[in-house]
Amino acid sequence: MASLGRHIIVEYYNCSSEILNDVVHIEKSMEGAAEDAGATIINSTFHHFSPYGVSGVVVIQESHLAIHTWPEYGYASVDIFTCGDTVNPWVAYQILKEKFEAGHGSAVELLRGEKALLKERDFDIKAMRDEKSSEEGSPIRTRDVWFTERDDKIALSLKHDGKLYDVQSDFQKVEVYKTQAYGNLLTLDGMVMTSEKDEYVYHEMITHIPTLTHPKPKRALVIGGGDGGTARELLRHDGYDEVVMVEIDDKVIEACKEHLPGIASAFDNPKLNLIVDDGIKYVKDAADGSFDIVIVDSTDPVGPAEGLFTVEFYKEVYRILSDDGIMVTQSESPRFNSKVFREIYQVYRSIFGQDQVHCYLAYIPTYPTGMWSFSYSSKGKAHPLKDFNAEESKAFAKKHGLKYYNEGIHQAAFALPSFVAEMIS
Repeated sequence: MASLGRHIIVEYYNCSSEILNDVVHIEKSMEGAAEDAGATIINSTFHHFSPYGVSGVVVIQESHLAIHTWPEYGYASVDIFTCGDTVNPWVAYQILKEKFEAGHGSAVELLRGEKALLKERDFDIKAMRDEKSSEEGSPIRTRDVWFTERDDKIALSLKHDGKLYDVQSDFQKVEVYKTQAYGNLLTLDGMVMTSEKDEYVYHEMITHIPTLTHPKPKRALVIGGGDGGTARELLRHDGYDEVVMVEIDDKVIEACKEHLPGIASAFDNPKLNLIVDDGIKYVKDAADGSFDIVIVDSTDPVGPAEGLFTVEFYKEVYRILSDDGIMVTQSESPRFNSKVFREIYQVYRSIFGQDQVHCYLAYIPTYPTGMWSFSYSSKGKAHPLKDFNAEESKAFAKKHGLKYYNEGIHQAAFALPSFVAEMIS
């Protein structure tokens, strides 16, 4: 061979968009193509980006195979470089064309490292051996597959061992990943919703603060909350006669029952009235003053949750609250979604009153920036701090072995950083 390596630059057109957005399928296809071409795999790293696109590389003993996909165009760009003459890169080209269901592909081959222009040097191989290599000098194979949620300014990446659930529902893409750091992770349209390892922060904070400051809540309504965590926490309180949960997407419920059972543990509770329907419609049809607590456990203001971020909807929530009723919502990250965060509090105060709406914070590692806010809006005399019984809270948290909420956290959550207080003043 007159050169050190062969380099093929590849383009695949009219591929399956679903395949090009499936990081596990891409990983297996790339690794399979490398092995069938005669290569020895050392390492593979793949990232799935939100909402779509996959980047990855398979490092082989003979060099590498790299890829980036554009599912929205059905297009993939692949780079195959092999050293020596033991690997046939054209075998990999043909395999990937079939795996991606490409309508057609194009490629150009370059010979790299003309031997006539090179002079081989002597050096001590043992002194330069990688510490991760075996004693014989053979490389140790490793694997990295990543889910990445990102926008143009920020990203969160989580290493995972594959996808456990992948369904396009009538409303959104529902997926569950088996992550190494946070256990099973639920995403909707590529956005992180909850994980086994940090879900308790969100669910404890959105439920126990209103319940423990209401005079005597008997009936609660949860809009959204298909993972079941909010219902689970509400039903720790014996005083409730009924918790009504209205989730629009039955696939979210199905995914969490199968793969996040610790979160979805209350679906069989006899006090839970689970309704698969449009939460906006349910609220509109509900009777005046029919709920003591309303929790809007929604996703971000896109897709099926978009209608939950309107003045009309919150006026309806106000109407169905009892005289001492409390509405609690997740109200976005002050850092990440500042515009929506400000607008939410303007809307709530225009409906409930300037002094009836309070912001509190919690810290959730898998949410953008980690800092997450909740709103507490009181229709009557209920107040998150004035009506707070620290001893009752302490006893409740201890009895149920809560992991985040306690009497100190309850009070501290309302002590806002200056920049947050100024945003909603």
